[in-house]
Parts: sequence; structure tokens; C-alpha cells
Amino acid sequence: MTTRSVAPATASDSRYEAVRSRDARFDGVFFFAVETTGIYCRPSCPAVTPKRSNVRFFATAAAAQGSGFRACRRCRPDAVPGSAEWNVRADVVGRAMRLIGDGVVDREGVTGLAGRLGYSARQVQRQLTAELGAGPVALARAQRAHTARVLLQTTALPVTEIAFASGFASVRQFNDTVRAVYAATPSELRAAAPARDRAASRHAATPSAGIPLRLAHRGPYRAGPVFDLLQREAVAGVEEVSGPPDRRVYRRTLRLPYGTGIVAVDERPGRPRTGSGGWLDARLHLTDLRDLTTAVQRLRRLFDLDADPYAVDRHLGADPDEFAVRALVGRTEAERLVQRYGKTLDAPCGTLTHLFPEPGVLAGAEPHGTLGALAAALADGVVRLDAGADRDAAERALLAVPGVDAAVAAAVRARALGDPDAAPPGAALPDTWRPWRSYALNHLRAAGEPENDR
Repeated sequence: MTTRSVAPATASDSRYEAVRSRDARFDGVFFFAVETTGIYCRPSCPAVTPKRSNVRFFATAAAAQGSGFRACRRCRPDAVPGSAEWNVRADVVGRAMRLIGDGVVDREGVTGLAGRLGYSARQVQRQLTAELGAGPVALARAQRAHTARVLLQTTALPVTEIAFASGFASVRQFNDTVRAVYAATPSELRAAAPARDRAASRHAATPSAGIPLRLAHRGPYRAGPVFDLLQREAVAGVEEVSGPPDRRVYRRTLRLPYGTGIVAVDERPGRPRTGSGGWLDARLHLTDLRDLTTAVQRLRRLFDLDADPYAVDRHLGADPDEFAVRALVGRTEAERLVQRYGKTLDAPCGTLTHLFPEPGVLAGAEPHGTLGALAAALADGVVRLDAGADRDAAERALLAVPGVDAAVAAAVRARALGDPDAAPPGAALPDTWRPWRSYALNHLRAAGEPENDR
């Protein structure tokens, strides 16, 4: 397993060396800005390396934007994979970043974010600003700006619709943010779209036509094992994998805050723009465009695209409550639950006909046994598996559900909560593999080696 510690990137000299070598492994881990040009970039930017005396470093794109720098048009720093640190960390900052990525600030405000974290809004503001150089509002604003750019450059939707779909409260706020972040008006940003995006926009004039996406990843992403696992575990009616090896397409339904969605992701990645990064091509159909940011973040979790170790073989749950039920009952029983209790899509698409049943529905329909107890705990919030859940607390709550054993709890922790260091009972994984034992276990499984031999 290839891993990399991000600790060296905390020193300015080490970060500058990463910039000089255009090391794409650090894209999303930090950003650099050039004071003489007023532009901020990703470390792998192909532009001429600036003098060290003119460079400033930032932990987030939002912090660079807050200091008055605009995004580079060559390297698109706002589109980089997220830092894997937020998957590893279980503290309030890591949890907050996962919730902001899921769109909680746009939907519930800073007060809602703070309530989910169990802190006051002032405490959350102080901790994020101290560590990341930007508070929750600025971080959410940067995310909205990226969503707006994607819609402007890949669809022909009217600007007004894009403003509200991106999460902005007004068209004026939308215009001001786009100008500040990209030094261009929305119309100018649309006109400056790369040829590939302009061509895509001609075929995506309406939400029903779908939004073409490039889901960026760092490093030589191994799509094959991920698609193998998705194909083995696909639940009929909710998921399907079709096509020959290396050119498969994964499709599934999504339950989202404002509506529903259907996504299709291609196994074969597009040609990378840098030597060590690339993307998965996807198309997203939404009943409400306001769900775009949340849907993209959940797809990134599903395919583990923000992971730091190269050659990752695992995938995360698209919906944590769904995965918890599936981990408990298995694929065959999950398919029965979908057909009996899943909500039928208003517009079924091929074999995709249902949404996975919500916990509240399952708790009322099959209240007895372990399934009923787990569904009730999920529906009542006794077990919390959202993006900002405390992993230790969630595991304890799961184990308190009658009939849920340590193996199920470990699987949920690893794949529904995205913990890269979860190990099932009985797996002899050495401490030297921390904090990546989840990855190590899946590498062993992919290689056909029993983990308890290690």
C-alpha cells in the first residue's frame, strides 16, 4: 500500500518545493497565492513557478479568496480533490468540513451546523478560522462559487436559475461572488469555458438532460476494483452496473434534501490534465438543481475520490443509513426491502425504479427484531450516521442496538462514516498501518490475502 504523510507540507519550505515540482499529490492539501498577480493556484499548476518571496500559502481555497486572491484560470484550483485530512480527522474541524461539503450551511445556516456538531456558532467560527483561515460562511461561499462555475460552463441553464441552484440567496450575491472569485462576470465565465465544456453544455440545456461532471481524483485511481465491488453488491431497483470490464457504467438512485436524483459514472477515467491526476466522467439527473452540491459530495464519498493513499480499493456508502441496513441484512434481503417498501421513482429509468426505503418506513413496517431496532434508532436519531457524526459515538450507539455485532459496526464505521482506520474484530492489522487500516484491509482482500495472516 502506498501512503503519504501530509506532515511535511506544514512547513513553508516543503510546500514551496511541492509547488516547484508541480506535485499533484498535494492538490487540495494546500493552495498557494502569488502576491504580484493576485491569483491563487493548486500546487501542480503548470504556470511558471513564482519567486518564493511572492508566494503565500493557504489551507483552503476559501482562505485564499478571503485574502483577495482570485482563482487561476489555468489550473482551476477550486476543482481539486478535497484534502484527505477531513476523512481522517474525527475532531470538530474535520466533522465541520464534511458537513459543509454536504451542504448543511446552505440549508441550515451556521446555527444548524453548530447544532449538529454540539458546539456554539461562535466556537465553530473560532476553530475553523484559527485553523483554516476561513469560517463556515466563507467555506460554504467558496463551494457555492465552484458549483456556479460548473453549471455556467457545462449547462445552458439561465443565469438566474444557476444562481439559486448554487445556493445563493440572490442574483446580486451570485454576481458579486463570481466576480470576486473568478475576476469575471457570469457571462464572461461561461464564454471562457473550455471547448469540452461548451460542447457538453449544448446537450445539457435542461435539468432533465443531466449535468455532465468530471469527478477529480489525485493519483492513479484504480477504478476496476471499486466497480467490481459495486457490481457484486448492487441492489436491484436502486443500483446497476452494465458494460464490459474497463468500460462499465455504474448507475444508482439518490435521495437528496430537495428531491431525488439518478447518477451514471463511467469506469474508464478521462485523460488527466496533469501527470498524476485525473477524473471519472459522470452525468447527474436531478429533480431539483439545489441538490447539486450535496449530490457531488456524496458521489465523491461513494467512489472515495478525496483519498490520499494511491491505488485505493474501497468504496464508501452513498447513503449511510442505507448502508447500515444493507450491512445488517445482506443483498438479497435488501432487494426484498426495496421492492416492498422502497419509494417508486416518479420517472423510473431502465432498471432503476426505486429509492432505498427510509429508516422511518422500515421501523413502522417491520418493527420487530434487529432490523426494526436499527431502523428505529436511525429514524429517531439515536444512531447518527450523517457526514458530521462522531464516529466513536456512532459505533457505541450501533453496538447498543440489540443484535448489531462488532463486525456490522466496524463495516458501517469504515464505509458509511468514511473512517480510513476502522478494522473489523479478528483482523490482525498492525498499529504501524494506522491511520489507514481500512485501506490496508481492502488491499489484502483485493489481492486475495487473508488479513489475519498479517
